[in-house]
Amino acid sequence: MKPTIALVGRPNVGKSTLFNRLTRSRDALVADFPGLTRDRHYGIGRIGHKPYILVDTGGFEPLIESGVMLEMARQSEQATYEADAVIFMVDGRNGMTPQDRLIANKLRTLNKPIYVAINKVEGVDKVIAISDFYELGLENMYPLSATHGDGVHKLIDDVLRGFKNVTDDEEQSDKITFAVIG
Repeated sequence: MKPTIALVGRPNVGKSTLFNRLTRSRDALVADFPGLTRDRHYGIGRIGHKPYILVDTGGFEPLIESGVMLEMARQSEQATYEADAVIFMVDGRNGMTPQDRLIANKLRTLNKPIYVAINKVEGVDKVIAISDFYELGLENMYPLSATHGDGVHKLIDDVLRGFKNVTDDEEQSDKITFAVIG
């Protein structure tokens, strides 16, 4: 069975860029302004013989109490409940924000592996970029550049290492096929 991995974090930290890289697609729209992704978006990825389901989300804004941003946060939260593991993306250039702390506290209550992807660290000293985020109290930290691909393979390889017996659904003989017509 394919594990499901949710990409969560504040808007505009690079979740959709990482989604496209990990699914080897351009299915997620990417722009340099927050709020473009609003609902959960699913895709299939594969590293070697290990397939996985990836869920892109619009982002958590834990301080918002109404409107579209609240609904985006609900979609992100639902994705974390459905997921087997969560990749929490933060912006390494901007450093840690109060929203990052609130999101980390919410994720800590899940009984699932959490991986912190510290994005946008190209051209920056990685030790300095990640030092801010140790305060979150989450262990698995990965400095990376979703745009350039630096550090991405190590992240997804470590995420998938936590799952035993990952199988490809196409290889199962009891596969059910159906069609909806009308």
